[in-house]
Amino acid sequence: MTARSIRGAAAATLAGTLAFTAAACSTPGGAAGSGGPGDSAVVGIAYEPESLSPLLGYGKDGNSKIFDGLLAFDADMKLRPALATALPKISADGLTYSYELRKGVKFSDGRPFTAKDVVFTYRTVLDPKTNNASRTELDALRDVRAEGDHRVVFTLKYPYAPFAQRTVLAIAPEHIAGHQDVNTGPFTTRPVGTGPYVLTGWSKGEKLTFQANPDYWGGAPAVKKFTMAIIKDDDVRATRLRAGDLDGAILPPALAAGFAHDKGRKTHAARTYDYRTVTLPTHHPVTGDTAVRRALDIAVDRQAMVDRILEGAGKPAYGPVPTDSPWFAKGTERRHDLAGARKILDEAGWKPGPDGVRVRNGVRASFPLWYLTGDKLRQDHALAYASDAKKAGIEIKAQAGTWEVIEPRMKTDAVLAGGGSPGDPDFDQYLLLTSSLAGDGFNNMAWYSDKTVDKALEDGRRTNDPAARRAAYDTVQRALVKNPGYTFLTHIDHLYVVNDRWDTPSGGLTTQVEPHDHGLASGPWWNVESWKPKR
Repeated sequence: MTARSIRGAAAATLAGTLAFTAAACSTPGGAAGSGGPGDSAVVGIAYEPESLSPLLGYGKDGNSKIFDGLLAFDADMKLRPALATALPKISADGLTYSYELRKGVKFSDGRPFTAKDVVFTYRTVLDPKTNNASRTELDALRDVRAEGDHRVVFTLKYPYAPFAQRTVLAIAPEHIAGHQDVNTGPFTTRPVGTGPYVLTGWSKGEKLTFQANPDYWGGAPAVKKFTMAIIKDDDVRATRLRAGDLDGAILPPALAAGFAHDKGRKTHAARTYDYRTVTLPTHHPVTGDTAVRRALDIAVDRQAMVDRILEGAGKPAYGPVPTDSPWFAKGTERRHDLAGARKILDEAGWKPGPDGVRVRNGVRASFPLWYLTGDKLRQDHALAYASDAKKAGIEIKAQAGTWEVIEPRMKTDAVLAGGGSPGDPDFDQYLLLTSSLAGDGFNNMAWYSDKTVDKALEDGRRTNDPAARRAAYDTVQRALVKNPGYTFLTHIDHLYVVNDRWDTPSGGLTTQVEPHDHGLASGPWWNVESWKPKR
């Protein structure tokens, strides 16, 4: 889960959503733009970032619209050059990565991009004074240095196999961001980058507006104006799309199905690493008990959630790694076994009380479960989970709240959370499970602590030997069966409904394999700079 983007979502009130200006979206693709039909687009997303600074985490996974990284992911999630002219040259020992940089690239203020901007960006992210929740993702980096204006060399502490994937990190201009407070300066909301779009406005809780960068090194985008309407309520987003206020939107399966026969719109499904999980905090007398955790892990009917809540648009989740990933540990699937769950609780001394709720040593097997207000998928998952738990004798009180309400309670209260990052297994497991990050914002929300898991996570990120890495991540996934600090429920496909008015040079709109943090950098508009109006 991306802490800052999720927390920012809570600030998007329904009133703010309904106040989204008519000028921006009354005539999608037409009046909203700076010219004729097709030169502008308005899309509805569910979350907004807290900051637009790469130094604070924005654009760390690519597709930031305003910025570029040294590398980028293509439609097949393969690395391709961006601000670099080619993929890096890697030393035989895996400790040195060298990048040659494009010449003639300029920031949107006209100043040249050089190697010093790359050095500034990475060194600032690594500075403990910088409020970047993802700093540990660059733990392997010892130093970065410029060799002239157009060459950068990274030196690692240890061989970190996915380091090149980390260099999709958006690059900030040293001449602006380096002369103000990195955490609170104006650059955090009024950024300047080398990307295909320039931010022209940000109304918190309402919208972000972008104008095409006419001097973009990759060519000026045909979509001249791009607007992201921040609409946290699923129903409101669907209503606005149907009314013609939006050109596209992300929608849960039940609402996307309502557009299935709309000839003017297409539904695009994206495979994802996005999971829904229940945190089971160690500091609660019920959720901190391993027997309760193990019982809940098999009491839950994951397939029923996929069938009824996701309408088939997803798959059961048994951990952060999807079952169709090559890194998934076969044999760690958990069957739905209500009788087995009851047996685990019986043997642990949790006995049914008069009302059916189990009790041990005077403690009732009861705990709250928070989910985000307005998020129907989380609500449905929370209610289904509570229903399954009740059959085993565990009482779960599902309740909605904003992140401002939920976050202070996360140390003791369970949360219906989301997360997931495509690519290397280090990406979607380290921040979630390592005990050193317990309680660090939205990292390791369950305060999970397991020495076997900690060691395996370190082993997996400190070698580039494929066999050793596979063994490490198999160990992590098998340890979660014995001591599940979370109940993983489903991996969710993302569904987007978009007006069928654009094409791309490759033929039609596409989606990538997406992370949890969807809508802003993902969706069919991941490459909106390459969209062309249909003739």
